[in-house]
Amino acid sequence: MGRVLGKKVKYFITSLATVAEACAVHLGTVLAIDVGFFQSLPPAKYDGFLYTNNRVDSDTILIEAFFDPVCPDSRDSWPPLKQAIHHYGSRVSLIVHLLPLPYHDYAFATSRALHIVNLLNPSATFRLLDSFFEYQERFYNAQTSNKSRDAVINEISEFTAEAVGNSYYSAIVSGFNDRKTDLKTRVSFKYSASRGVFGTPTFYINGFALPDSGSTIDYMGWRSFIDPLLVGQTRNRDDLPHLF
Repeated sequence: MGRVLGKKVKYFITSLATVAEACAVHLGTVLAIDVGFFQSLPPAKYDGFLYTNNRVDSDTILIEAFFDPVCPDSRDSWPPLKQAIHHYGSRVSLIVHLLPLPYHDYAFATSRALHIVNLLNPSATFRLLDSFFEYQERFYNAQTSNKSRDAVINEISEFTAEAVGNSYYSAIVSGFNDRKTDLKTRVSFKYSASRGVFGTPTFYINGFALPDSGSTIDYMGWRSFIDPLLVGQTRNRDDLPHLF
């Protein structure tokens, strides 16, 4: 009885050691794969694409837009938002964040293309975003369902080069094979999630979310949000004591 029990205990201990060794190997593999991703958080610079290069100070109203390049509502929200930004000039600043939604098959790839172009030529980033919105239907789920992933990535690469300049084609193709651009796109997704954003378009003004996430805002809607803030700034300045 004691000998049988001893064999069972020895077998149990050996089995535990085997399982522990297998888990250690698996954990090492996972860490080796994901170490680059974890090293990218927090990122070296703030996530997003700055729309204008206007000087930003404590009085500048900051708008943050969360877009998916193949989201129809993001597309429809873009023209009135640009119109508002141009109307207010240096009084308003805009940062566009990318949230590639999982139910849009090539949202991640088109978002990655924007990161690639932003690395190659930041002045062309919004030109590409305009093009994605204008010809968005080319990359919808239905239009790409019978194509291989490689074929669609090639099409996105060619489309991107046409939008920003054919001389960038080779660099764009290389960018899709560069782990850094993959990580940048993942960081954008992670950042959006960290802000509680789960749909597009979503907008923040001065760090606070606007109501009705996922809905478009027209030009007069933007005016209704921003005009009172500018009036409030003027009143605050007028209320300061004049010491001299």
